[in-house]
Order: sequence, then C-alpha cells, then structure tokens
Amino acid sequence: MRRQDSQDSPLFGEEDDNFQLKKSKIRYPVASFFHLFFRTCAIVVYLLCDVFSGRFIASMVSIILLLSCDFWTVKNVSGRLLVGLRWWNQVDEDGKSRWMFESRKSNNTTTTAESQLFWLGLIICPIFWVIFVFSAVFSFNIKWLPVVIMGLVLQWANVYGYIRCKVGGRSNLKNMAKNYFSGQIFKQAMKGADTS
Repeated sequence: MRRQDSQDSPLFGEEDDNFQLKKSKIRYPVASFFHLFFRTCAIVVYLLCDVFSGRFIASMVSIILLLSCDFWTVKNVSGRLLVGLRWWNQVDEDGKSRWMFESRKSNNTTTTAESQLFWLGLIICPIFWVIFVFSAVFSFNIKWLPVVIMGLVLQWANVYGYIRCKVGGRSNLKNMAKNYFSGQIFKQAMKGADTS
C-alpha cells in the first residue's frame, strides 16, 4: 500500500511542470473570444462610426447593443468560466436591494492565461470609455455624451462587481487599500532597517 501511494504521487518538481502546462492553456476559447469581442467591437464602432456612417441613431443603437451584449456576456458567462466569480443583485421580499458576490471555492478549474485575459480585458476597456467621456466633454460633442456615459457605466459595473468578488463581498475596499499601503510602508521601513 505504501508503494502504491508513492507511485501515484508525483516526484518533487514534477507537479510544477504539470501545473504550468495545465495553467497555461485556454480551456474556454469561445468564452475568451466573446469576453473581448463585444467590448472591442463597441470601442471600434464608436471610433469609426463617423468615418463609415453619418447616421447617429444607427451608430448609437449599435454601440449600446454591443455594450449590452458585453455586459451580459462578462457578467453571466466569462466571469464564471474564466475566473470562477459571479455577482448579481437580489431584491428581498421587503423591496430592499442587496448585492451578492460569490467565488468558486477551488480555483483548480481556472487557468493563468484565462485569468490574465479576463482581468486585462476587464480593466483596460473601461479606461477607453473614461477617455471617450473626457473627449466628448472637452470637444463639446454633447450628442455622444449619453453613449459614452452608458459605456462607462456598464463597463465599470462589471469591474466593480468582479473586484468585490475577488476581494470578498463583505470586505471593504477602503480597508483593503489601507492594509495594502500600510503593508508597503512596513516593507519599505524594513528594507531601510536592513540596509543600515
């Protein structure tokens, strides 16, 4: 029995190689594709809509539909599959709205490549919408302001929801930031004490 256990368990260092192979491949290519597809298309359509079409209403509807598809896809599909996180809003019987945050207990089903793709797409695309808001305001392009604000709101809602899932639904983001910065100050103080 003892010999069988030792044959089943990997040798020292083998688990790292198998772990790296498992963690580097993309297991959900369709979810990964659509995680980036709708949000990228919305940005491209916004940037090129005046070049290809002078129709404001058609462009606006196309952008809002792409943003809505992106919001639904990220919230309901890619977040669950790629990183094992989900969030939703629940209305109680007494009409009180509560935000629910959930993360999968074991992260063995997520890969590093998928996780990086998810977080990069989730964080980088809203930055474009922030730039578009400032661009619309400073260029006095008021007709596009509702569209870019809608893009910003939908993108940041997912960012906020998934960050809350990642750090824990009950934890306060302010306390997390305070703990991080106090930890960084402590590390710097310890480095200074080591060099003296």
